Amino acid sequence: MLDTLSTVYATIDATFRVSTPLILCAMAGLFSERSGIVDISLEGKMLAAAFAAGSVAAVTGSAWAGLGVAILTSIALALVHGFACITHRGNQVVSGLAINILASGLTVVLGIAWFKTGGQTPSLENSARFMPIELPLAGALSDVPIIGQFYSDVVSGHSVLVYVALLSVLVTWWVVYQTRFGLRLRAVGENPLAVDTAGLSVSRLRFAAVAICGGLCGIAGAYLSISQNASFVREMTAGQGYIALAALIFGKWRPLPAMLACLMFGFLDAVAIRLQGVPMPYIGEVPVQLIQALPYVLTVVLLAGFIGRAIAPRAVGVPFVKER
Repeated sequence: MLDTLSTVYATIDATFRVSTPLILCAMAGLFSERSGIVDISLEGKMLAAAFAAGSVAAVTGSAWAGLGVAILTSIALALVHGFACITHRGNQVVSGLAINILASGLTVVLGIAWFKTGGQTPSLENSARFMPIELPLAGALSDVPIIGQFYSDVVSGHSVLVYVALLSVLVTWWVVYQTRFGLRLRAVGENPLAVDTAGLSVSRLRFAAVAICGGLCGIAGAYLSISQNASFVREMTAGQGYIALAALIFGKWRPLPAMLACLMFGFLDAVAIRLQGVPMPYIGEVPVQLIQALPYVLTVVLLAGFIGRAIAPRAVGVPFVKER
């Protein structure tokens, strides 16, 4: 019984850790797409931020400096996307794809040029990373059955960025649904002409949305390289930005359902890691490649089954042309 409970808690704990960048990216995409800007560049911004965080943390020895530069890097790319799509009314999908390709190539080139380690950054000491935090009374309650063990093994023991990701869902819900800015954000994604008629700047609202999107992607990237791992590795995002976008669509552009979709993807990933090398009844040991492909297979299945039922903001992907 205790062994089973420990396994369940360990899987839940891993689910939160694996889901953290997905949740942050999904909330980032929600701000952008609620304003009417398609953003498939979540992957590229997160990858660039991961490289920036790993590089700065390796040079300065400060995780907070790495986080700050990661956020600024991601916001800069987000503003480039906004400049192309909002100011010049370019194709939003093409712009996002260009940022993904740019980040994929540039991080490797700079990594080789600066660190001579094949596109990676140097390994970080624990002092240059966001390490797990033990919450108050976690040690004392670890022997208490069920509740105490849950608090000790699942709630406690995460880095500060995991708690930031969970808090971002509540903050996103409050901003989008309980503030004047959120009302205007949703309005500009549904009917930008009405917003413009009311005397509000559509461009300013959309630039604010993509900047917030960039900030959240920056935190997600920093988590990958200086919290979950101890360095930047080339292509370390491994498609998580696309999975986060799929979770956002599956969650119908709402914070809580999107978070639950991210947790579902994270749970499958956590279970897949535990299944590696474990013999299964009647089929034997499952190939590692198949286990690693499961989250992406689930993405395709969910989108094929549910994307037709998800109604996007009406003005998403449509450049706004101000009437004279």
